[in-house]
Amino acid sequence: MRINKFIAQATGLSRRAADQAIIEGKVALNQQPARPGDAVQTSDVVTLDGRPLQLAPKTTTILLNKPIGYVCSRAGQGSRTIYDLLPPELHPLKPVGRLDKDSSGLLLLTNDGQLANELTHPSYAKQKVYEITLDKPLTASDKVKVERGVQIDDYTSRLQLSALKSAQPIIEKRSWRVTMTQGRNRQIRHTFAALDYEVKTLHRTNFGTFALNQLASGSWQALTNA
Repeated sequence: MRINKFIAQATGLSRRAADQAIIEGKVALNQQPARPGDAVQTSDVVTLDGRPLQLAPKTTTILLNKPIGYVCSRAGQGSRTIYDLLPPELHPLKPVGRLDKDSSGLLLLTNDGQLANELTHPSYAKQKVYEITLDKPLTASDKVKVERGVQIDDYTSRLQLSALKSAQPIIEKRSWRVTMTQGRNRQIRHTFAALDYEVKTLHRTNFGTFALNQLASGSWQALTNA
């Protein structure tokens, strides 16, 4: 890799600015003054104003359309795991958040700690969207309760609901799109259970800026510029 490219990737400077720093004698390669056009090898040490420079480690992020029946862990304890759907080279990746065994849809896996933190830390309030089906029609009064807040153990769960269109009104009242920014364990299921409903199906379609789109169940795709 040319030294100006190395400096640009390590610092965020433009290559022209990196070349200028080299010309001004601010850059050293293996403790010797660097020259424009020098090549940097893996074992080389590059410094700028005496400060060692390092490239950020390469990160990998994938989007998986998790099927029902798979658990989000490496130890399935008799169940199939999401890693059964991935090639061995992707097994070191960790899921960002989880979907339980009976849920399906968008699941991100990454080795990018900063991205994982930005997606899951409450301060970022990342929006998640799910499509669910209940065991019975949701009453208007219970819809209001879900949106205003339902007490679940030590927190108040608030979900935004919009009906999924259906040709059959009775089905339409059982099928809902859920939008939320909280992320407690099995929060959607616990919220409806508190009002005597069972969530029969739960499918995540969006997480932050990521969308499942037309990715087939059980398939995955690599993401760039995650």
